[in-house]
Amino acid sequence: MSDVKIKPLADRVLVEPQAALEKTASGIIIPDTAKEKPQRGVVVAAGKGTKDETMEVKVGDVVLYGKYAGTELSVEGKDYLMMRQSDILAVI
Repeated sequence: MSDVKIKPLADRVLVEPQAALEKTASGIIIPDTAKEKPQRGVVVAAGKGTKDETMEVKVGDVVLYGKYAGTELSVEGKDYLMMRQSDILAVI
């Protein structure tokens, strides 16, 4: 897990994206130019929710999110996404 010092507010979640696939299941190496933006990550921090929306995700959950979800942040050389809980499609 990460020791990031960012505290999301309300229904926001900080996600550390998992690396894009380096090769296919059949062993074909994917060049950097063809790699898709990852759509899966680990929750590293979560807000407390709002009076209308309770938080369903928690730190450590592996989640799926939309291709264009969240705002990219870079903290101490690591990349993160800040998004609303509603941008998360599923917990896996």
